[in-house]
Amino acid sequence: MSARGRGGFPELLLRSYELLYRNEPLRQHYRDRFKHILIDEFQDTNTLQYRWLKLFAGPHTALFAVGDDDQSIYAFRGANTANMAEFEREFAHGNVIKLEQNYRSHGHILTAANTLISQNAHRLGKNLWTAEGEGEPIRIFEAYSDQDEASFVVDEVKALNREGVALSDMALLYRSNAQSRVLEHALFSAHVPYRVYGGLRFFERQEVKHALAYLRLLTNPEDDGAFLRVVNFPARGIGARTLEQLADHAARSGSSLWQAACTSSGKVAGFAKLIEEIKQATADLPLAEVIDHVIEASGLADYYRADKDGADRLENLNELINAAALFSEEGGLSDVPEATPDGSVPTEAPSELDRFLAHAALEAGEHQAGAGHDALQLMTVHAAKGLEFHAVFITGLEESLFPHEQSAHEENGLEEERRLMCVAITRARRRLYLSHAQSRMLHGQIRYSLPSRFLDELPEQVLLNLNRRDSAYPSGVQQTTGHYGTPAPRNPGNDTGYKVGQSVAHAKFGTGIIIDFEGRGADARVQVKFRDAGTKWLALAYAKLSPA
Repeated sequence: MSARGRGGFPELLLRSYELLYRNEPLRQHYRDRFKHILIDEFQDTNTLQYRWLKLFAGPHTALFAVGDDDQSIYAFRGANTANMAEFEREFAHGNVIKLEQNYRSHGHILTAANTLISQNAHRLGKNLWTAEGEGEPIRIFEAYSDQDEASFVVDEVKALNREGVALSDMALLYRSNAQSRVLEHALFSAHVPYRVYGGLRFFERQEVKHALAYLRLLTNPEDDGAFLRVVNFPARGIGARTLEQLADHAARSGSSLWQAACTSSGKVAGFAKLIEEIKQATADLPLAEVIDHVIEASGLADYYRADKDGADRLENLNELINAAALFSEEGGLSDVPEATPDGSVPTEAPSELDRFLAHAALEAGEHQAGAGHDALQLMTVHAAKGLEFHAVFITGLEESLFPHEQSAHEENGLEEERRLMCVAITRARRRLYLSHAQSRMLHGQIRYSLPSRFLDELPEQVLLNLNRRDSAYPSGVQQTTGHYGTPAPRNPGNDTGYKVGQSVAHAKFGTGIIIDFEGRGADARVQVKFRDAGTKWLALAYAKLSPA
């Protein structure tokens, strides 16, 4: 039996359990037939599977379960780590074999994983070791921004590749899919081939393509492909028969679907009116605000908010806004061809939206290496389970990102996040990079973040800091340039001795990061985002803050 089929047939499993539970002769038949049972990936079993197993296995059945409770990372699918402790109590009776020798990673990597996971209270306990030696220290990099972090990763990947490490033997890991966008953009710009393992490139994800289709209709309503993609998404009651009639009308009149829709009635005409209203409402808005408005006004945001599995898709739509903000900041990328996404040459200078759509089409069409070609591997930590690489980059190690903000609201959520981090660390054989950014774009705006608590839980003796936190913002500089060429956040003028982005400590609220200022002199206040106490305004004359 394998736990890997856990998600595909829940109804079948439930009916099978009910049948065995209610039918003693049938239950006894199978108990007599199977005297030895092996369960693999036991840490991924859910409550129903374990109950089914107890019915299926008789009192004289020999059970052998293989699993690692420190790699149980599928609670969102129903996996229950308590099954392993229950199995040990009900079946193993102390007969537990711990496989602690690791044949993949060097010693410093395993020391980091052991120390981190020891913070979890609910675990069976083991201590990984290797005969391969300590190896290289774990490299820590603190970036000014998510763009600076991506630039650092690309530079290190290229350096390792020049030293003879194949791109396919390096992996970029991130907690959520939306984080790949900045990395993909940096790799695209640096002409580094990459492959998204177990997923799609950012601009090829369903929700992003939906949003881009709406944007294409704003700049070119004659785009039949974009029209068909979103005319009934989200659903507006426009069925296949209606679209067939619309296509027939367009063919007879030699017009586009859009032109046919504008002369129609009913829900199709309502869709055309919606696009016109969006176009008028966004006529004078900056690019990022155009996309924000389209996502809301089209109904995409509400659709994914109502979807129980829509959180990741909403994150990707927010990243599309961030991509637009970055595109505008970079001046619209001078290398983007002056043509619309359908290949036609415009009669006038293309708008910023035209250029952005052309860039999105270009980035979606290249640098996803084909089978058999050497390419860097990009993936979420969940997708990386079971894989291994010479060098691994774990990016975005910030509070609310990794560990994810939802973990604070879930029972044992932080322990699951820590197990996920442990899985990420142990994907590396020889070299491991951990990176985080002081600021990250969120919904088109800069957000300042605290370093992940997981970094504080790693043993200092195995770490190598590639830059120093206290030098991140040179004093007296209004705007600085990041070590890898990316602008650092602005340091608003003040006479307090503190600056935006600085880590501070408070006797009551703990550690936090300054995100804003107000007032001067004795009236100066700072807004601090604390790790555990939320965001607070504090009067500097009374707060007694100290550098963290």
